[in-house]
Amino acid sequence: MQLLERFKAKQGRIVVVGVGYVGLPLVAEFAREGFRVTGLDYDPRKVELLNQGESYILDVPTSDLAPHVKAGRLDATTNPSVLRDADAVVVCVPTPLNKTKDPDMRFIVEAAEQIALHQHPGMLVVLESTTYPGTTSEVLVPKLTEKGFELGKDVFVAFSPERVDPGNEVFKTKNTPKVIGGATPACLAVATALYSHVIEHLVPVSSTETAEMVKLLENTFRAVNIGLANEIALMSRKLGVNPFEVIRAAASKPFGFMPFYPGPGLGGHCIPIDPLYLSWKLKALKGQARFIELADSVNSSMPSYVVERCADALNQFSKSVKGSKILIYGVAYKKNVNDVRESPAFEVIEELEKKGAQVDFTDPYVPTMDLPHGERRGVAANYGAYDLVVIITDHDVLDREQLAREARIVVDTRDALAKVKGAERSRVFGL
Repeated sequence: MQLLERFKAKQGRIVVVGVGYVGLPLVAEFAREGFRVTGLDYDPRKVELLNQGESYILDVPTSDLAPHVKAGRLDATTNPSVLRDADAVVVCVPTPLNKTKDPDMRFIVEAAEQIALHQHPGMLVVLESTTYPGTTSEVLVPKLTEKGFELGKDVFVAFSPERVDPGNEVFKTKNTPKVIGGATPACLAVATALYSHVIEHLVPVSSTETAEMVKLLENTFRAVNIGLANEIALMSRKLGVNPFEVIRAAASKPFGFMPFYPGPGLGGHCIPIDPLYLSWKLKALKGQARFIELADSVNSSMPSYVVERCADALNQFSKSVKGSKILIYGVAYKKNVNDVRESPAFEVIEELEKKGAQVDFTDPYVPTMDLPHGERRGVAANYGAYDLVVIITDHDVLDREQLAREARIVVDTRDALAKVKGAERSRVFGL
């Protein structure tokens, strides 16, 4: 098999479709191993920066890109005709939900159509975008075989779910085990031969559907357990106990318990979205994903609950939300990153402003945000100038002592001030 031998010999042209949080680290790994790799993206800003060897993602330093651009191994383009020369195409496009929380497949469909338009014999196509079980076999395989290309001989198709964790200092693309499912045994063999050069540990599974389900299980596990932690927070407040203290104490048990912590709502491109792909698929099969739907209901309610806590905190000091100056600290969806995708901060800000509050935000990683009324620029962290400070994202660089000392009232959704000595608990309100 010519393509298999080429990959084993570290030969072949690689095109990565979508060079965002998933695609860019992969581009860097392929280039580092000596492959000729091109990033295909319709965002001209990303393409321009990548062609200059500059990174636009915190987890990928410019030093991982610039030498390979200079050596001619790495480039980027907005022109899909580059697919004509590709031996392998790795699809890393977004898979959002629409307004009714159904899968929005347009980016995957568009990628499949472009690949088919420029297809040639002897091509590997791997989908990494998270989606519902059956996508690879129902969408990619028919499109890539409709012109007479034989699966497992002329075209090789696989699914290998991304496992990117922005801000993780330990597990990066190379040392995170990677699941791969092929449409046929030959497809799996070819995909494994390629990925074996850039990933330390591969986990082959029996089918693309299995690989798709693996990813959904991983993120459903987290969504459901975070949903439980959030419900524990709601119950604990009614019972007059601190949910963070409860969970930390439970975590002292050395077996049978894994701690998950409550927060202002789910964010990022995976946990709030991926489980709903599985729920949608089950509905299509006249089934029901009850845990997923319940967890989504609880998790989706948390931003509104945070707003309620803000109103309660202000009421304690004879203030109302209307007319109050409120500062949101941290709008990234998790600590120590600049990623605001699906961040609960958007909904918290929007609800507070609907109630008449004047809301600003500060985030050392996010200088500007695109809000419904336009772009908003962050402000300096002058905590004492506000009636209330709301901690949404507890970045490590947050000066907790300064915030506790200067802020008049704090709603701390992350328990960030728990260990701050001298913080007046009468002014700090948790979830």
